[in-house]
Order: sequence, then structure tokens, then C-alpha cells
Amino acid sequence: MSNPTLLQFFHWYYPDGGKLWPEVAEKAAWLSEVGITMVWLPPAYKGESGGFSVGYDTYDLFDLGEFDQKGSVATKYGDKAQLLAAVDSLRSHNVGVLMDVVLNHKMGADEKERVQINRVNPDNREEISEEVIEAEAWTRFTFPARGGQYSQFIWDYKCFSGVDHIENPDENGVFKIVNDYTAEGWNDQVDDELGNFDYLMGANIDFRNNAVSEELKYWARWVMQQVPCTGFRLDAVKHIPAWFYKTWIDHIQEAAEQPMFIVAEYWSFEIDKLQEYIHQVEGKTMLFDAPLHMNFHHASTAGSDFDLSTIFDGTLVQADPWHAVTIVANHDTQPLQSLEAPVEPWFKPLAYALILLREQGLPTVFYPDLFGAHYEDEGGDGEIYAIDMPVIPELQALMQARQQFAWGAQTDYFDHPNCVAFSRSGTEEHPGCVVVMSNGEAGEKTITLGEGFAGKQWRDYLGHREETVTLDEAGVAAFYCNAGSVSVWVLSE
Repeated sequence: MSNPTLLQFFHWYYPDGGKLWPEVAEKAAWLSEVGITMVWLPPAYKGESGGFSVGYDTYDLFDLGEFDQKGSVATKYGDKAQLLAAVDSLRSHNVGVLMDVVLNHKMGADEKERVQINRVNPDNREEISEEVIEAEAWTRFTFPARGGQYSQFIWDYKCFSGVDHIENPDENGVFKIVNDYTAEGWNDQVDDELGNFDYLMGANIDFRNNAVSEELKYWARWVMQQVPCTGFRLDAVKHIPAWFYKTWIDHIQEAAEQPMFIVAEYWSFEIDKLQEYIHQVEGKTMLFDAPLHMNFHHASTAGSDFDLSTIFDGTLVQADPWHAVTIVANHDTQPLQSLEAPVEPWFKPLAYALILLREQGLPTVFYPDLFGAHYEDEGGDGEIYAIDMPVIPELQALMQARQQFAWGAQTDYFDHPNCVAFSRSGTEEHPGCVVVMSNGEAGEKTITLGEGFAGKQWRDYLGHREETVTLDEAGVAAFYCNAGSVSVWVLSE
């Protein structure tokens, strides 16, 4: 029996050149040893930018690094054979595989088409001009290099509800395509940011077209046959009608040999929107806890001015722990990316302790925090920045502590703005632990574990504190942590 733990095995600036799939295969055994039970892989299909694509500019869902399209056969991460070898290595070490699903849009069309469009106010998508404009748009996807292998479906303008670029006249903006399915405007059951957040980028897929929905169901069955995955991570679901994913998830669960793990990215800090989405899809997917990540960001930048006792306020893991996948960072929040809100390195051990060692939520580890990352990119001001994301030294031990000690009933001591703690009681099979952390000066908490622990000695598993704590005859003792640090106290052997 193990505690489920997810690893995002990539970041936005992972090096080009087909290195990732071989690295996954090489590290699979070690990941299993340190407590990772599932790995989230980046989008595995061909993007508009070919061998340089991070994967979110989806071109051909059926090209897993097999066809010479967009300038390369392999994707940024490797070719199809390397992908399958990586997945096989993970599965052979009992590590599950999450495939990243980007169904909101397509980019890099093969041909232009004559279309009719309405101009849209980009700041309020509900304001759609009644004037119909004749123009050309890149909306026809024929995948000539694949030649109809796996699927003969041709995408054309009837498959899309909007684009952000037209020609003759040449304009950039937000444009709604006029076709048989878009008379009612944009899709419902999407986020209400900018009036209606159906449109995000590229050629926006219209799920009201039944042929499109059926093709995406077919692709899901196909990819599960090609790649023996154990679940999916759904990208950008705030822009995709909830009713589509409800039926799509039903479809794949019926087709799968075993229940598939599903987690969706609905990047909103409004807890009511996250809960509404869970309601709309009838609880069929978990969601990443964006509000908790933002709390971690604010806590890391505010230091001792942040009230640690409120760290879970307004979070999904507090409101609905059964549907919360907790994170400290991801590829969108890392420095120089679109949702940049990094958690400062000093606070990451505290944040990871708060997601890895508690009863609620399913935690995610981010690749750079485990292996480090170094990259350069242009900031919003046009300047080039060199970014260093260091390895978090305590992270491996915290992952292992999750499997060894994060068991049993949880008792919280969130009674001070700068020093909080919680204990896990343990089970017959697994011992528990006491976790103490401070965002200010060195701290201590008096913890009652009960007479069954009388006289027992405890040590700091992370090695931050060198002393031993001995419980009195009532099973009570003070447990300590250093300034701006965390300690995980476990029974001395």
C-alpha cells in the first residue's frame, strides 16, 4: 500500500533534442523507490513548432513522433518508440502514466479556407459584431505526411468556433467563425472571464460539432491502445464546455480496462468556480488546487508577515479534499511563464511538507524542484533573464517520509501566525509523524500524542534539528523547528 504521489516530469524550458523520454525510462526505477506512484508526461503529439514544441500548440493528435511533420519526425521529447519505452519502464516499476490532453485548440493548419467571421471585442467576448466579414483563415488540417493513417478525419472551418488571425483583410484579434454550429455565439459551461472564456488561442475547437466530439472520443480510445497509460491530465478546461468533458470522461472510463485517473487544469483562484466545475462534470475529475498554489506564493514572498494559520483558507483541498490535486509549482507558474507566481525556494520545503505529509489532497512534485533547472528567456520588459531553479534538498526525504510516516489520523495545531504543526497518528502497519514549521523565528509546539507514546524518543527525519525529543508519562512533549524551516519528527529506532 502506498500514498498516491504525482510527479510532473517536465517543465516549460526542458531542453530540446529528444532527451526527455530516455530520461523517463532511465529514472523510472528510482522514482518508484522514492515514492512516486504516477508520472505526468508532457503532450506527446506533434505541435505546430515540431521538434521545439512544448506540446500545447497542438497540430496532430495522432502523431506521437512518428511522421515527418512540422520539420521533424520526433517531438521535442523523442520519437514514438522512445515514448513507448519510457511508458513501459514506468509501468514495469508500478508507476502510473498520465498523458497530457490539449483539446481546446489546434495550431499550424495545412491550408487556408475562405470563411465568414464576426469581429469580437477581445475584452468582452459577449460583444460580437453583427457585421459578417469575408476573409481567409488557417483552418484546414489535412496532415499530408500522415496520409490518413490511424484517422482519415479532415479538420476544416466547421470544426472551429473562432480564430485570432485572418487574411484578406489581414487582422489579428478575436474572430468568431460563422458556421452551422455557432449561431448561438460561444459555448456555454465555460469560465465567465472576459464575458465568456471559450476562446483562448489558435483555431478554437467547437465541441458542438458532433463529428468533432466523436473524433476526439475515437482519439482517446486510440491513444489508450497505443500508449498503455493509467490516466489523463486535461489542459485548459476553463475554456472547454464542461458538458463535453463529462461525456468524454464517461466514454474513456467505459473503454478502459481499469478506472482511469483524471485531473483537470481549471486555473482559477475563485473556489466557487472550481466547485461549480466539479458539480458540472458530476465529480468525474479532480482539479489542481490553484488557490493553494497562490497562497504558497504569497506566503513565500511575505515571510513572517504571512499568517501561516490561514495557509489553507480559500483552497480546494480545504473545501473538497477528495477532488483536490495539490501543487507547489508547475510549468505555467515558473519564472518567465504566463502565470508566473513562483514560490521562493526557502518556503518550498514548508509547502511540500504541507502537501506531502497531510491526509487531504493528492500531491504533485514539480521536476525542477527534484532535479533543478537552468534557462534563459525574455521577460515582459524585453530583457533577457537567466533563471536558476535549484534542487530543493529536503524534497526527496519528504517524498520518502510520505510513504513511511504520513499515515493515520491527523491533528492540526494551526494556532499561531508564524509557527504551525500537525501530527499523524500512524497505523498498525506504518508509524506516524509530527510536522512543525515556522516562517519566522525558531519555533516550538507542545504536542499531545497520548500515554501510548510515553517515554518514546523522536528525531528530526530531515536532520534540521540534532536533539532528541522524549515524551513524558502523559505522552506530551515540545517539538521544535528552526527559523524559516520545517522539521519532521519520527520515532527513533
